[in-house]
Order: sequence, then structure tokens, then C-alpha cells
Amino acid sequence: FRVTPQPGVPPEEAGAAVAAESSTGTWTTVWTDGLTSLDRYKGRCYNIEPVPGEPEQYICYVAYPLDLFEEGSVTNMFTSIVGNVFGFKALRALRLEDLRIPPAYVKTFQGPPHGIQVERDKLNKYGRPLLGCTIKP
Repeated sequence: FRVTPQPGVPPEEAGAAVAAESSTGTWTTVWTDGLTSLDRYKGRCYNIEPVPGEPEQYICYVAYPLDLFEEGSVTNMFTSIVGNVFGFKALRALRLEDLRIPPAYVKTFQGPPHGIQVERDKLNKYGRPLLGCTIKP
């Protein structure tokens, strides 16, 4: 993520907040929190680098445990990672810059039922990724 924290918010705090908010973090007490260990599902900000030439902007590297996501569900994965975090008040700006998916998780995706070429022909979209999920807070 490219992160621009609000004034007074250290980049480490902003990175940790992005990792938490895009995985298990919440602003309210949830009764189900006691049913499982949240540490198992927590996103972790493991590296922060300043963006050259862009004061107050940082690249925050966040890793997520695969157990956080439902196998074979692009919608679940994207909703978890980018669904709610963009309205986070500790940040002035946030942008997902890159996403790397481990091969073991990629293998769980079945793909479209009719094949990618049929899907592209129906949509008349070629040469770019196709995503079909609703991202909402």
C-alpha cells in the first residue's frame, strides 16, 4: 500500500493500522472475538519504506495469512484487503500499489465456468485483468 498518514501519525502506526483494518481489526467489540485466536488471522505490516521524492508518503508492505481468506474466492480476498480500509481516519490517502498472491492460493481459483475467452468476448474486454466483486465498507 502507498500510505499518506494524517499529520502527527507515525508511518509505523499507519502501516499497522492498515494491516489491522484490512484483516481482523474493528472499531467495536465483537462477541465472536473470543471464539478464536485473532493472531492467527491478523495482517502484519512487515516493512515500511519512504517514497522517494514524495514527502510523507510511504510504501507499507502487508502480509496476510492464507487462513484469512476463503479458498477460491477472489471476492472474499479483495473485500478483505481493500473493502473497508480506504475510509480509515488515520490516513490522508491510501492506494493499493501491488498485490502478490502465493501460487498455493492461486491454485484454489477455478476460473470462469465458460472459459476466459467467452467471458472476455461477452464483456468485450481484452488485455487487462477482469474483476467482478463489490467492494464496500
